[in-house]
Amino acid sequence: MKAFLMYRDRDFDLNRVLPWNERALTQDLELDTLFGGMARGDKFLFDVAKAAVLCGLENDSETIAYRQNILWDCLRNPAVARSIYDVAVAAIEGEKGSYWSFFGSKYPGGILHRAIEALQMFVTMLKKLKDIADEHAGKFESKGFQNFFAMLRRELDPAYFARIDEHLKELKFRDGILISAELGKGNKGAGYVLRKTPAQKRNLIDRVFGPKPPGYTFHLHPRDESGAKALSTLKDKGLNLAANALAQSGDHILSFFNMLRTELAFYLGCVNLQEQLSKKGEPTSFPAPSSEPMLAFAGLYDVCLSLKTAQRIVGNDINADGKELVIITGANQGGKSTFLRSIGLAQMMMQAGMFVSAQSFQSELCDRLFTHYKREEDVTMRSGKFDEELGRMSEIVDHVTPSSMILFNESFAATNEREGSEIAKQIVTALLQRHVRIFFVTHLYEFAHGLCAMRMGNAIFLRAERRPDGARTFRLVEGEPLQTSYGKDLYDAIFTGRDRPRSEYTAPMRGRR
Repeated sequence: MKAFLMYRDRDFDLNRVLPWNERALTQDLELDTLFGGMARGDKFLFDVAKAAVLCGLENDSETIAYRQNILWDCLRNPAVARSIYDVAVAAIEGEKGSYWSFFGSKYPGGILHRAIEALQMFVTMLKKLKDIADEHAGKFESKGFQNFFAMLRRELDPAYFARIDEHLKELKFRDGILISAELGKGNKGAGYVLRKTPAQKRNLIDRVFGPKPPGYTFHLHPRDESGAKALSTLKDKGLNLAANALAQSGDHILSFFNMLRTELAFYLGCVNLQEQLSKKGEPTSFPAPSSEPMLAFAGLYDVCLSLKTAQRIVGNDINADGKELVIITGANQGGKSTFLRSIGLAQMMMQAGMFVSAQSFQSELCDRLFTHYKREEDVTMRSGKFDEELGRMSEIVDHVTPSSMILFNESFAATNEREGSEIAKQIVTALLQRHVRIFFVTHLYEFAHGLCAMRMGNAIFLRAERRPDGARTFRLVEGEPLQTSYGKDLYDAIFTGRDRPRSEYTAPMRGRR
């Protein structure tokens, strides 16, 4: 039995290798906040969310659509999805209890007893799954859930449960164990085979007083320890194959429940996240991935920022179809870094098969995502900030592909304006020649202005909006780079006592959400 809720034709690998830059992505995009919002304190949900989101860039558009449809079913039927998950968890925990009750048992008799106990518990849980399928299958429309419920109805029919019950009762050997063997070399036993016990007569009188089958009987003295040990050895040799076969059957069912729990954990994490955002009135939508150069969204906001504050977050509306380069400039504390983070988060959520934090979102797929953010000074003094920046850039270049996306946040500002601008220009130009998508937040006016003056058809220039009174709207609008980032606003706030520009954490809502 297979769940196939993450892929059409294969299981989800929770232990797959994460991208080489997962630490940088986690730090720069604050992914732990996203995973925490999905997990709600459940470490297992956290781990599944982390693996699914970080490895989601490998998914194609069909896999994304497959997961989106399953997620939509879960959002419409959260109680049913959670009940299935609870059955899987109960089965796994029940098997652990059975395991510890016979921990250390290396004898076939003990293994068989434990396997019978575990299978009886598994049968109970499989019946619960079957009942859920019978009652709720009609509420689910996705191909993934339809196939899952059809598999349960097909595999877990009444005849299956009847056969399981019959075999388990027989394997308890209430009427004794029938084993055949032959003499081997040195008159040692060989060829031990567990035989099916002949059907017993139903008539009690015939069973007690009727003719007995031919055979020989011997009795052990209660103090004959060696004889009891020899008889136990004979019994274990006969039970060995049956015990191993039954244990393997239990392992197969356990692996099904483990995979069902793992794959459903991703969707329950998404349900948890959507419930938190919905409670705040934040919009979410299912994005439309594209294989063509495309980027257009309405009301896009930083989901991690939303999870950390009680207020709703200002969203942005941008149409950058056909653009490979997005340069973001403007006032300090105007929401540029927050916008950059929202782009990376939306891309990763989309490609994992999730909804995104926007009213609408369309984007082309990328196979790799990189972040190049400024870092604090190296306290060990092994290298300067600029050396460190160039070192990280070199690592990115070693892994970049034509279908990659790179998010730059105030990169190459650790040197002077002229050198930083020239280096940034050369790097961006080289990346664009490979058709890498670039989002660049910068205060380097010479760099931004120089690119703007080239009137590149594949570039768009955005600017953090600032009102005449210095207030930040935390929206980005199309506009050419300015020579100032309005740092004087911050100076006035600190040294003259004027009102400090509002931060994105306390930004009021404006416009349609």
